[in-house]
Amino acid sequence: MASAAASASSMLCLSLQNPTKTLHFSIKTHSFHFLKPQLPAFRRYSTGVTPISPLRGISCNCSSTNTTHYEFSDGSSEVELRLQLGGQDVLSAKDIFVDADGTSLTVKVQQAGSIITLIDTTSLFEKIKPAETIWYIDDDQLVISLKKQDPNLKWPDIMESWESLSAGSMQLLKGTSIYVVGDSTEINQKVARELAVALGYTPLVTKELLETFAKQTVDSWVVAEGSDSVAEAESAILESLSSHVRAVVATLGGSHGAAARTDKWRHLYSGFSIWLSQTEATDEDSAKEEARRHIEDGNVGYTNADVVVKLQGWDADHAKSVAQASLSALKRLILSDKKLPGNLSIYLSIKIIGPP
Repeated sequence: MASAAASASSMLCLSLQNPTKTLHFSIKTHSFHFLKPQLPAFRRYSTGVTPISPLRGISCNCSSTNTTHYEFSDGSSEVELRLQLGGQDVLSAKDIFVDADGTSLTVKVQQAGSIITLIDTTSLFEKIKPAETIWYIDDDQLVISLKKQDPNLKWPDIMESWESLSAGSMQLLKGTSIYVVGDSTEINQKVARELAVALGYTPLVTKELLETFAKQTVDSWVVAEGSDSVAEAESAILESLSSHVRAVVATLGGSHGAAARTDKWRHLYSGFSIWLSQTEATDEDSAKEEARRHIEDGNVGYTNADVVVKLQGWDADHAKSVAQASLSALKRLILSDKKLPGNLSIYLSIKIIGPP
């Protein structure tokens, strides 16, 4: 939910395909995360990834030389991870290496002179206090206790994944609706549907609502009356939807929709907005330049949206990967200011009751 005071300092930008290297940089007050991809597009997990939680049915963004089974529990102020050591000839604690830092965790064991990696990830669900990490051997299990930076945040799983983000985002959003805006109507609709299914929200598509109302396609409407007429009508629909909660709204992309016009964003502020934008940037320098240029040009998405997700290419089969990047960015945004979802009730109170 963007606001004039907060939008510039809270926007996150992700570029996603098949991430092999993460490039971090900052411009002004914006924080950008450009995930350097390699074709083919959008796969969240590389070929070297092994699912390490068969019991939970969750894959993690980690590397492992074998299939590692684990049990996970959240004890409020800390989380506990139990790794199976069955079949590993671990003689003592000196054969085990555990390194935890921020959102990363590496666990290795020495067996017959060889080092075996059980877990190596930089994608823990959220930040930990590494200095307070405790581990010990319990029969055939390695037990690792990690102290959470935020004891009030419930971890659905040890790793940040599509499943854990879907479950964990609900506690953060508190029913706040999401508006998916951007350059492409198709991309907005595909990603919005994935988000709605994951969160148990109602999926709404302004294109469908507009065409039902006008009894004609948006394209024919633009030809007959111009894009300003379509944008005005979509703005009216967004006003009616702004009182809804637990909805994911896919808006018109390109120049036809309300989101392409700064003066039509008023009702988009009733929820969190995600701007989906395609990019041709292939490296850190070009990504910096593109971001700087958009900011200087006053690009609507960069100046108004809460989250910007940049896509290098598009494949509808991988809409879930884009939705996952969106949820990850929203999670970080809300954790940076937990009062953001509460602003929805303030907006609705003003809208329903009216100004004094």
